[in-house]
Amino acid sequence: MSRTLHDVASGTLFGVALNYQGLLEQHLAAFEQAPYQKPPTKPVLFIKTPNTRNTHGGVVLQPAGERLQPGPALGVVIGQRASRVSQDNAMVHVAGYVVVNEFSLPEDSYYRPAVKAKCRDGFCALGPEVIARDQVTNPNQLDLKLFVNGQLRQENSTAHWVRDIAQLIAEISEFMTLHPGDVLITGTPEGRVDVQPGDRVEVEITGVGRLLNTIEAEVLA
Repeated sequence: MSRTLHDVASGTLFGVALNYQGLLEQHLAAFEQAPYQKPPTKPVLFIKTPNTRNTHGGVVLQPAGERLQPGPALGVVIGQRASRVSQDNAMVHVAGYVVVNEFSLPEDSYYRPAVKAKCRDGFCALGPEVIARDQVTNPNQLDLKLFVNGQLRQENSTAHWVRDIAQLIAEISEFMTLHPGDVLITGTPEGRVDVQPGDRVEVEITGVGRLLNTIEAEVLA
């Protein structure tokens, strides 16, 4: 049975950067340089603040003079408090799944995602609904597609994650308690595209749904 976003996904929105193998590989050379010296060994997290929340059918504003990029992702909705859980036991803490479009301005650093790029009003759309955990046979094998004005612009699979859901929950809950209603945004794959005012942007994930948003130009008062 599907459940509404208001009921089960009203908590903190945690984004996971660099969680697709292709995206991580694109940046390996940079991570070998100072100041990092090596790729990240733990999940790289960022938060989408409450003002970023948006819905199926919602409008996303392109800031004047900026490039805007959608970010197709699977959202994992936490259903039970998770603190220092094992990887084997992690999935029992999941309530369900939701389609996410994690909008952003182009990013200069994946180690320190910029608040200014990530946290504009309406920059995190979720919907159309939460699909219960038991209705998705294998969330680690889902096709993920981005359409702009009906044209396929980005395609990948959750099979290409660096860390699957159980590993993410186990590693994050080592140092931070996850609460019912929190949402883990499991990452956007490589190949982000720019969108423009007037565009219809859709994210489709197998068995989870299809999320639609439209882009409008920001009008400065």
